[in-house]
Amino acid sequence: MRSRICTAFFSATVVLALAPATASAKLTPAEAAKLDGPELNCMGGTRAGNSDGSIPKWGGQWVGKWPGMKNPHGYEPGPYAAEKPLFTITAQNHGKYAAKLTAGQKELFKKYPENYSMIVYPTHRDFGNPQWACDVTKKNALESEMTDGGKGVTGTGGGPAFPIPKSGLEAIWSVKTAFRAWTEKGVLDIANVYGNGTIGWGRNKFFTMNVMNDPKTRRPLTERINSYFYTGYLLPERDKGLVAVGFQPNNYSKDATQAWQYLPGTRRVRQAPEVGYDYPVPPAGLHTTDEDYGFNGSPERYNWKLLGKQEIYLPFHNFRINDPAIKYKELITPNTINPKYVRYELRRVWVIEANLIEGLRHQYKTRRIYVDEDSWQVLWADHYDGRDQLWRIAVILYFYSQESSAHHRGVQLFHDLTAGVYEATNLLNERKPEDWWRVNTPMTPGMFTPEAAARAGH
Repeated sequence: MRSRICTAFFSATVVLALAPATASAKLTPAEAAKLDGPELNCMGGTRAGNSDGSIPKWGGQWVGKWPGMKNPHGYEPGPYAAEKPLFTITAQNHGKYAAKLTAGQKELFKKYPENYSMIVYPTHRDFGNPQWACDVTKKNALESEMTDGGKGVTGTGGGPAFPIPKSGLEAIWSVKTAFRAWTEKGVLDIANVYGNGTIGWGRNKFFTMNVMNDPKTRRPLTERINSYFYTGYLLPERDKGLVAVGFQPNNYSKDATQAWQYLPGTRRVRQAPEVGYDYPVPPAGLHTTDEDYGFNGSPERYNWKLLGKQEIYLPFHNFRINDPAIKYKELITPNTINPKYVRYELRRVWVIEANLIEGLRHQYKTRRIYVDEDSWQVLWADHYDGRDQLWRIAVILYFYSQESSAHHRGVQLFHDLTAGVYEATNLLNERKPEDWWRVNTPMTPGMFTPEAAARAGH
């Protein structure tokens, strides 16, 4: 089915593919040879800038470090800290920039005219990728194929399976297989900010291991396990002591996301009910399990369309929002996070639309996802309910991680426009230094088992 909400907005956009979930054709050698050549960088991003120079040509000269970097891990202000903004988009002037805004941004201006704004800085494309990730991506361009009706793919972990996508389903699989951190851990705060000004606080001890992105091992995407997760709940008090562990598979025709919970009330570990798709994420249920990272999990409930590339003002290079000098009372403001600390750039992005397959269930009927062309990371996603009304917005504020040589998810924002509530996750500003993100530190599968959950709970 086709959602009528996109017709006017994308009337000038070429629809590259409509793929319900079937086979994909490999690239020809000539097509794949464009990667890391004069036309495309190794991830499939266009090397050239745009016509007026507001998007520069691809650089990619910094890998794992940058001029002025002081620490091998922990908070860094980044290489652009001294830059001045180019301009600010507000509720009063956003019509001037409408062609380069998402529907969600326009709605935030409408709903919160006094609180929401977008401070726009120069666009940069200076951070590159390790050679091994480029090599994997070029290999995938020749070898990767979708299998099992789009529920799995072949290829090698560590880079997007389809860096030159020909369909929406290929594009979302590139999002799922993008080069990112191998492991991550931290003690993270969560703020649920309600329309009446109250804040509900959560806190998690959190770590993951994405075995496909192990920098020392090239693993096939046909292996059973894609990634492991662990969450230990420290706040709110009602959830304190709960521990959840589990894994996500690579192929969703053969397996599903599996999770186990240690329940402090019973002092026992039980297998959790289905936690994929639109399972609400604690503590407030303001986003779904498959909304994390912009999209994760099985793509099987949607028809996926690739709407081409567009130039959109989106958050990127957000080092500053993690600054320990910025306290929560200044950062967590009514209606939206303090826009003073969010950096926007004009980014060239793939736009992917997902339409719920008739007869299948999900809270979101339509999803529109904006994916950075150079990294395959989702920067923004607009979600529509069953009445075709814009309902929820997901925003991921990436910074470049010196430990993983990849852009890493920092603060994530989830706006519920109907309820007038937003959630800010992955907050670290007031955490102890030892709680801050550590990335690509060694982990083992034994850290994510039901037995590990029981040990942690006790």
